[in-house]
Amino acid sequence: MNLLEVTRLNTYYGDSHILFDVALHVERKEVVALLGRNGAGKSTTLKSLMGVVTPREGSIVFDGVEIAGSKSHSIARAGMQLVHEDRRIFGSLNVEENLVLAGLTSENRWPLERIYAMFPQLKERRTSRGTDLSGGEQQMLAIARALIRDPKIIVRDLVKACRDLADAGQTMILVEQNLPAALTLANRAYIINNGHIAHEAPTSALKARPKVLERYLGV
Repeated sequence: MNLLEVTRLNTYYGDSHILFDVALHVERKEVVALLGRNGAGKSTTLKSLMGVVTPREGSIVFDGVEIAGSKSHSIARAGMQLVHEDRRIFGSLNVEENLVLAGLTSENRWPLERIYAMFPQLKERRTSRGTDLSGGEQQMLAIARALIRDPKIIVRDLVKACRDLADAGQTMILVEQNLPAALTLANRAYIINNGHIAHEAPTSALKARPKVLERYLGV
């Protein structure tokens, strides 16, 4: 059984129809890329999966449970974590406080030692406030805040420090503007175009078909 199974997802912003019958699936320990031009529907897809936006129609089965229409905090508790592009860390708190706060409501939270073993730089900066971190360090902290909750799946906006996670078997959906990085990291990719899933293939097949990438991504 797939960890995530999405079928016929239709999402609207007001009267504007944004996603049209979107269907995708993610197996356990798989890394899947969601590719598309700006405005194609990538962010709306992620927000629909996480309950930030409520889809009007369709099914989202996560780990055997229907979650379409659920609140985002319930979906997060079930084991899906969204790492936002804008990082969503607490600038006034230090690194360790950010991590402890993120793990408070998780039953199986990782010990800090496990996080610090994966991100030694965060251990060095553990007493530094969020606002004092570099952009890369803030992104690292955002990933660590998601991981400390022991998620079953991470929905990613950016690819940084993800190779080790993929090698360790972390399930991920990622949206990444750096196409070579996305195609290298992911096993499979979906291309979304004007709110429709236009193409789905193993990333190895996409690399061998540059015309498909050029058609939908303009690369």
